[in-house]
Amino acid sequence: MSESAAAFQIELTVNGHRRAIEVAVHHTLLDVLRDDLGLTGAKECCLVGECGACTVILDGRTVDSCLVLAVEADGSEITTVEGLADERGLGPLQQAFLDKGAVQCGFCIPGQLLSAHALLADNPHPSLPEIQEGLAGNLCRCGCYRQITDAVLATAERAER
Repeated sequence: MSESAAAFQIELTVNGHRRAIEVAVHHTLLDVLRDDLGLTGAKECCLVGECGACTVILDGRTVDSCLVLAVEADGSEITTVEGLADERGLGPLQQAFLDKGAVQCGFCIPGQLLSAHALLADNPHPSLPEIQEGLAGNLCRCGCYRQITDAVLATAERAER
C-alpha cells in the first residue's frame, strides 16, 4: 500500500475465518475480497450495484460488495460463494445449479447462489414469484433464469424431505 494512501486495520470474519487486514480507505469490500484475500468468486462487473455479480452476504443480508467500503465492513461476518461448499464438496444449492443446467458462462452464478442461499435461509419453501423477487437484483447475461429458479425450487423441495 502506498504511504500516501490512508490505511485502516480492519477485522472481518470471512467464510468462518477471522481475518485482520490493512485496507486503503477508498477500497471496496469487493477489492479486499478479490485482491487482498484471493476470493475471486465475487465478480467485478458494473461497479454501480446494478448487476449483482459481486453479491456477498454481509451480517446476514445480501449486498453488492462493489458498493460497500471495506472499512464499513469492519467487524462484520461475510459469506462469499467460496463459503457455500465444505470439505465434503458442493452444497445442495450449488449441486442443484449444476443438475438443472443453471450454470452457463458462470459469471453471475456466485451472486445468484448467494442471493438464493439467503432467500432459502429466510424462506425455506419459497414460491416461484418469491424466488423471482429474491433473485431480482442478479442479472444473467445468458438468460438462464428458468434454470436458476428450477434449481432453487429443487433445493427447497429436497429440504422438505
